[in-house]
Amino acid sequence: MYLLKRLITLISTLFGVSIFIFLLVHLIPGDPAHYILGEFPTPEAIKQLNAKLGLDQPLLVQYLHYITELFHGNLGASLITGQSVWSLIADRFPITLQLAVYSTVVATIIGVLAGVIASVKPNSWMDRSIVLASLVGLSAPTFWVALLFIFVFSYKLSLFPISGYNGFQSLVLPSIVLGLAEAATIARVARTSMLDVLQQEYMRTAVAKGVHGYARIFQHALKNAMIPVVTLLGLQFGSLLAGAVVAEVIFSLKGIGNLMIDAISKRDIPIIQGLVFFVALMFALTNLLVDFIYRIFDPRINYE
Repeated sequence: MYLLKRLITLISTLFGVSIFIFLLVHLIPGDPAHYILGEFPTPEAIKQLNAKLGLDQPLLVQYLHYITELFHGNLGASLITGQSVWSLIADRFPITLQLAVYSTVVATIIGVLAGVIASVKPNSWMDRSIVLASLVGLSAPTFWVALLFIFVFSYKLSLFPISGYNGFQSLVLPSIVLGLAEAATIARVARTSMLDVLQQEYMRTAVAKGVHGYARIFQHALKNAMIPVVTLLGLQFGSLLAGAVVAEVIFSLKGIGNLMIDAISKRDIPIIQGLVFFVALMFALTNLLVDFIYRIFDPRINYE
């Protein structure tokens, strides 16, 4: 029953997203025909192309055509190249998915460990150092950190490629850059959650029964403190699946974010609509998965 309710919610959400993005895309200034035909197209040529592409139809007619194709699993084709949106996504999404996974792993390891260390001895020099470091991580612009890492690790030390995609090594730097930015938020949430759990009555009972050291922190406290962290990780992973635009542009990675920027600059309506719909679908499925992961950390959760 719970899964059915979530699926209904997912479908209604995607329907709302389709309406929103359709209207939003048509508010973007410019005419795709101008880009396709070149710098000095004649009014007749523009009119003919718009009629051929169906862009001269009323918005309601265009939307009905769009939603009908969407129900049949067709996201359309690029106005510029004629390539199907699904094929473009299939070509670009693997890089974005790898980047999202690696970045989430980096963020989880660094963020959770930092939050746990900070919570064990609150208000100590270690706690204050981690809080300060997380604040710096939140404040530092991603593009600045990315350029700094490229200068040090790619240009000076020649450890990683400067740009482009050539396997796992090309994703190390962008994954660390994105992971550090996400880890700053995770560390603060993990610290707060751990401090709250460590003050609970059942933790005092565990200590009274002789549970100390690593067993107290990692076997008892951390598992109960992970619920808000998992929620945050789900949101961060979903946003990374949308395309880490800054990282993809700076590191010249041909992912979803880079494709979106290119489509917007060319006002390629089918690609924009298809990408936003696909990203919304991935985000909704990620949140659904997170709901089921909750039970790993707290079996008392009941979805009925």
